[in-house]
Amino acid sequence: MKIDNQVTLEFPSRSANEGFARAAAACFAAQLDPTLEEVNDVKTAVSEAVTNAIVHAYPDCLGKVVVKLRIKEERTLEIVVRDWGVGIADVDQARTPLFTTGSEDRSGMGFTIMESFMDTLKVRSAPGRGTSVTMARKISRRAGR
Repeated sequence: MKIDNQVTLEFPSRSANEGFARAAAACFAAQLDPTLEEVNDVKTAVSEAVTNAIVHAYPDCLGKVVVKLRIKEERTLEIVVRDWGVGIADVDQARTPLFTTGSEDRSGMGFTIMESFMDTLKVRSAPGRGTSVTMARKISRRAGR
């Protein structure tokens, strides 16, 4: 699929950077003239993916998080969130609602939320090598535009 535009963000796994990634994704998506609901869905999915990388990939240290935003053919927004942290031993188990490797204040709903707000969600991970979360959402063409 042809890429019409793209941007890559790289930042340390500090919780303050979650808001930056969320806002940057919304600003990048704005060129597709999304509805407010579509923007909020994208922001929520990015927030969940970046938070997962910050909290779970690097539980005891700072690491690198990369967010790639791409606009592809047919108004499809693709978002890749990548880390080089501890990785996920069992991706299927991690995608199960309410499962978490975090503290008891974590809901275990991150992947479920991402999946519900995006059209597709793919998770690739290897223990000790990190995780890559790829999400895509087709942004509708608004009437009269």
